[in-house]
Amino acid sequence: MGGESMTHTAPRSGGSGTGPVGSRTGQRLSGLAVALGLVLFLGGFAWGAVVYLPYTVPTSSMTPTIDAGDRILAQRVDGGDVRRGDVVVFKDTNWGNAPMVKRVVAVGGDTVSCCQDGKLEVNGKEIDEPYLPDGSPAEITNFPTVTVPEGRLFLLGDERGSSLDSTAHLTDAASGTVARSSVDARVDAVVWPMKGMLERPTGFEQLGSLSSPGPLRTMVLLVIVGAVLVLGGGAYGPIAKRAGAARRADAEPARAR
Repeated sequence: MGGESMTHTAPRSGGSGTGPVGSRTGQRLSGLAVALGLVLFLGGFAWGAVVYLPYTVPTSSMTPTIDAGDRILAQRVDGGDVRRGDVVVFKDTNWGNAPMVKRVVAVGGDTVSCCQDGKLEVNGKEIDEPYLPDGSPAEITNFPTVTVPEGRLFLLGDERGSSLDSTAHLTDAASGTVARSSVDARVDAVVWPMKGMLERPTGFEQLGSLSSPGPLRTMVLLVIVGAVLVLGGGAYGPIAKRAGAARRADAEPARAR
């Protein structure tokens, strides 16, 4: 009589399946990916909290660039860094106690007037303003030439028909201008709804260099890369466990009689 003989094949993992799955190198790399991902993910948000200020715009004075109710991110900047074409957040007691959002069209030493050929004129040059609502003039009412004092800014809303801007304060002592020191931040993007980064208006390039966008794109990239690393590193364990189970199934011993 022949007895039964059985051949046992040990699982390739070398264990009972109760310990950590996957190779030691894989486990270390997955842990490193999760740790690095958390640093990038949280670091991106922390950097953003330091550099940017969130605002909700209450009026339509900046339509169509920024509509009423839009949520924006504005980069904290020194007023001395503001340039023509920038959309800024500022507070001036002569304009009210609340933060306001307007576009800088002239800086200290500039002359500004409207309208010549239906366009704004700064330092004798006509300014192309593609951000204005389609078909709307640069101003609904002409205003005389204003010389902007040094250290101050002349600001207009993109919706010129309804914006209470520098043109509404021309009789003030500073001819409607605002001190650079009143600026708290420069608008970089509309984040809700997702309109994205504000374009720098090329019409002002003939008068000098434009400001550069803030680091928002870099911050978003850090957050995305961090999230991918965390998810990828965290997924290593379940994937390795499933792969190990599949290998053990393939290695089940065959019974020979």
